[in-house]
Amino acid sequence: MPVMVQALTPVFALILLGHLFRRWHFPGDDFWIQAERFTYYVLFPAMLIFKLGQARVPASAYGDILILIVAMLVTMALLLAILQWIWRWPGPVFSSVFQGGIRFNSYVALAAAGMLLGDEGLSLIAIAVAVKVPLLNLLCILMFSMVAGNGAVKLRAVLRAIVSNPLIIGSVVGMVWSYFRIGFHPLMAGILEPLSDLALPLGLMTVGAGLQLKALRGASMPFLVSSAAKLVGFPLLTAGLAMLLGMEGLMVQVAVLLAALPTATSSYILARQLGGDASLMAGIISGQTLLAMVTIPLLLGMLW
Repeated sequence: MPVMVQALTPVFALILLGHLFRRWHFPGDDFWIQAERFTYYVLFPAMLIFKLGQARVPASAYGDILILIVAMLVTMALLLAILQWIWRWPGPVFSSVFQGGIRFNSYVALAAAGMLLGDEGLSLIAIAVAVKVPLLNLLCILMFSMVAGNGAVKLRAVLRAIVSNPLIIGSVVGMVWSYFRIGFHPLMAGILEPLSDLALPLGLMTVGAGLQLKALRGASMPFLVSSAAKLVGFPLLTAGLAMLLGMEGLMVQVAVLLAALPTATSSYILARQLGGDASLMAGIISGQTLLAMVTIPLLLGMLW
């Protein structure tokens, strides 16, 4: 546990630092908007290509990751549906509870994996991101069409957004690079490596800069249920599924880490665009990010 806390402390310290800088308007509010875009479209794809391109992941790992992630998402979606049957929230409220309970923050995932599991764990997380992000987007869009109903959902636009997602593109390119063992010319490595080194610290600080702590005032039952399901229920459920599927070692550590992460900041955009409860979603994102500073070390220490 002390080693885990020590490894995760820089992750959450950078998130808090980003939040403080944004509150102090340093170096300016426009900087953080552009920094997030730069991180999303340039730094993280470069890091994924460079790190995953150097990895030597066994072919069997791809199938194992797909099976485990599908099992995780289906089981968690069913659990959230049961919670909705119990509480019977209005559609927009449930849409935020659902996103809060099942999505994950890719930036924190990649940073935590790099700190805790090294380059091998980072490679597996990158593959999981490439598998999980499209499935999550389709699952959440389907959920919105069923419960929120703010106009027709344009599936073509959704698929286009998934295909053009920089994190997915970076992961797929990195996997192809690794599979064919292409390697990196020293000149290319000399460009990608510093971009890769910059991705995680700046990405984590932009997560902190995006926190909306005012949204936590008067935390409601939907917030509490969604956060408990995501930060406690999902990791426990994932560990059980991995045991049932006969998986062990690094694969299980990666899956449990993914399940234990706070929800994605992009959930707010989806809630606002598709008729969800955006203010509740903002509170869930910010609250889970703060709570995860405590729950991730505890849950990983217990389940790893």
